[in-house]
Amino acid sequence: MSNILDLAGIGAGPFNLAVAALMWDKSLKHRFFEAKSEFSWHPGLMLPGAMMQTSYLKDLVTPVDPTNPYSFLAYLVEKKRFYDFLNAEQRTVSRQEFADYLGWAAKRLDSLEMDSRVQSVLDKGEYFELDIHGPKGQEIVKAKNICVASGKKPNIPEFCRPQLSETCFHALEIALRNPDVQGKRVAVIGGGQTGAEVVINLLNRQWGKPEQITWISRRSNYLPLDETPFTNDWFTPEYVNVFRQLSQHRKEQVVAEQKLASDGISPDTLKELYQLFYRLVHLEGDTNRMVLMPNREMLEISKCGAYRVQLQNHLVGGTEGQEWLDADIVILCTGLSEALPPCIAPLQDRIARDGEGRLLLSDSFAAQLNSDESDRRLYFLGTGRYSHGIAEPQLSLSAWRAAQVVNDLHRESIYDNQESNNFMNWISPGKNLEAAVA
Repeated sequence: MSNILDLAGIGAGPFNLAVAALMWDKSLKHRFFEAKSEFSWHPGLMLPGAMMQTSYLKDLVTPVDPTNPYSFLAYLVEKKRFYDFLNAEQRTVSRQEFADYLGWAAKRLDSLEMDSRVQSVLDKGEYFELDIHGPKGQEIVKAKNICVASGKKPNIPEFCRPQLSETCFHALEIALRNPDVQGKRVAVIGGGQTGAEVVINLLNRQWGKPEQITWISRRSNYLPLDETPFTNDWFTPEYVNVFRQLSQHRKEQVVAEQKLASDGISPDTLKELYQLFYRLVHLEGDTNRMVLMPNREMLEISKCGAYRVQLQNHLVGGTEGQEWLDADIVILCTGLSEALPPCIAPLQDRIARDGEGRLLLSDSFAAQLNSDESDRRLYFLGTGRYSHGIAEPQLSLSAWRAAQVVNDLHRESIYDNQESNNFMNWISPGKNLEAAVA
């Protein structure tokens, strides 16, 4: 068994970077495989002025291991910008700087192997067998445990797919495409943070001066991210532990109720937008350039010269609420969706799921393998919104999540992963909620 890894990681995004950073000086043998030749984190969304919605202290390691050499503060010190950073008094950091921090950590972690695509994963009983295609050709790697954190894919409505082109695309690509919007009618679909950032850059003429910008949102208004102190208590290990004890039906209700705690527009961004609108309309006298259309759902899109977008106005409802919009460019700010990598297809039938097809995950994010009594682990990070709550797909608990995996691998608490004296009394003392994750 000496040539078998204790852990093989599939993907080297932030979630697996956190696992690698917490394992760097530990005895377990581990390697992480990433298909990209160089590290990058959503390069298509690196828009000017885009800011993080998560504190820089919630980095890869600090919440569980503040002396770890892969912390954001260690990054600032090495970059010789620690004092300048303090003097800037930033509550959050730019997406560009956080991406640079992640790349800095990735370059220093010897366990990361870039340009190494996992073609398939086979179950060999006592271990998993990974077929790796890397810089040196094909390699067969054996691992007792696997951690899958391969990221998400653009969420594109099915009826939009036939229209995807240079002028109809997902916003995840916009900074790489640099679309020419000069004199064009641009429709921005999606009322979240990405939609807001795209609108700001359009108004600031990042890609030219559009004739008109129409911003469409399904929500009743352009709603703020709830990032107030008590709401942020939903993004703590204590709350995740309580959420884990709820029935599956109640979990689904809670996730829906808490949507704006993880999927809204930053208040600072909303203020910037409103000031831009004010200046455009009242000072520049340009009343037609910006059209705001909340409470609309996109139903269909066709193309005959220009794009024809069919909308349903849910404030009005019924046939009276049917509307149409013409646009030269359509930018889909429709979010990301969970996606398991194709390489684990041979294992799909072995992985237990709930009635909705979602993975059944343990406290340490390990999937249940049907008819398997071995002590192997198949971890999935970033896929447990309905098993661990709204914080699970977010960066907020990256370090805690990674520590759960590392502790489980060692079968002991290598990292003290729980806080005490939390203000919130989520359940009354003595209550014993039976976990219902099925």
